[in-house]
Amino acid sequence: MPVAPREVKDVIARHMPLSDFGIVVDLARSRGRRIRDAVTGKTYLDFFSFYASAPLGMNHPEVRIPPYVAAAKPTNPDVYTVEMAEFVDTFYRVAAPRGFPHLFLVEGGAMAVENALKVAFDWKVRRNLALGRGEKGQQVIHFREAFHGRSGYTLSVTNTADPRKTLYFPKFPWPRIENPKIRPDLRETLAAERRAVARIEAAFRRRRHDIAAILIEPIQSEGGDNHFRPEFLRALRRLADRHEALLIFDEVQTGIGLTGRMWAFQHFGVVPDVIAFGKKMQVCGVLAGARVDEVPRNVFVEKSRISSTWGGTLTDMVRATRYLEVIAKERLVENARTLGKHLLKLLRVLQAVHPDLVSNVRGLGLMCAMDLPSPGHRERLRKALYAAGLLILPCGERSLRFRPPLDVTKAELDEGMELIGKALAAATAG
Repeated sequence: MPVAPREVKDVIARHMPLSDFGIVVDLARSRGRRIRDAVTGKTYLDFFSFYASAPLGMNHPEVRIPPYVAAAKPTNPDVYTVEMAEFVDTFYRVAAPRGFPHLFLVEGGAMAVENALKVAFDWKVRRNLALGRGEKGQQVIHFREAFHGRSGYTLSVTNTADPRKTLYFPKFPWPRIENPKIRPDLRETLAAERRAVARIEAAFRRRRHDIAAILIEPIQSEGGDNHFRPEFLRALRRLADRHEALLIFDEVQTGIGLTGRMWAFQHFGVVPDVIAFGKKMQVCGVLAGARVDEVPRNVFVEKSRISSTWGGTLTDMVRATRYLEVIAKERLVENARTLGKHLLKLLRVLQAVHPDLVSNVRGLGLMCAMDLPSPGHRERLRKALYAAGLLILPCGERSLRFRPPLDVTKAELDEGMELIGKALAAATAG
């Protein structure tokens, strides 16, 4: 039976915990970068984009799902449709980087990473068996402050600040390496990089032939918007090559234009072997390059080594096709690059005006962040902004992250930054 907007939270709360946002989204009346609460009628400026999963603002006029598609959910790995073929063709024409001929589709970013790891495990074990080394190759080098998901394998490589996401769940004791994120002092960054490389080398020596992959987010998102120097990512490329491991980039959050390039790795002069993608792509999955083909019967050749019932949702594929067409037509990757520079400039001004509250401003494209003095400061500011009509996300221990849709305008960025400036000024006065 129909549920009135004012009843939504009560109905959900009977069986599920409620979120911190608590908005009942008015899907029909929300427009662009304005999310409307169906209960209160209040609109919020969107620097949230549903955890960076919405590439465009609400109800873009060119995004329509035919009713017959929305009414069906076929098993895409086994039966095919024109709509699926159009999605795959558009994905490779607009978004997929060159040199990645293999594609696997699935529902959920964690499952994309999960299957990227399975690609690596299969590749490494088959390689070891062919070389007479035995059935080895089932460990993953990963990094502190990483968030890769909450599924079986990904729990073992996720370790962000909130312990609730992994606490009490069984995990594999895979090698976890210090993340040498960029610090204000270059000497500290370089020292951290040297330690990380030395520990990776030691892990390869200690677990000889048993490490299948090096897994990293090119920018750690939920862990704190942690950036790495291109030189470090290139060092990981060399280490993976030298020690016969696959280099996997988790681009679930950084992919599809947010950083001002279609993929974050394209900024850094290093190409991974495998990419996990999701969020803005709507359909999640794995892209793999030619190195996987060094093993003849890899998971992209042998049927049913990796699969799922639906292999992604057809409705999401149709939506993603429209999104990609709009991104290309409206040059929204370029928009993210241009307006990202503007946003970063405004954040640096904010830091100069409020040096006691704002620090460590950083960003690439629209993927920007700033630090507050403590988790408490961060939470008070976030709540003040929510009250003022701005949706924005926390990350790490004390950071705020900016995730506007790709079609955000300069005026909307200015408006949002004005709200933040007023909230900081009130906090200083208080």
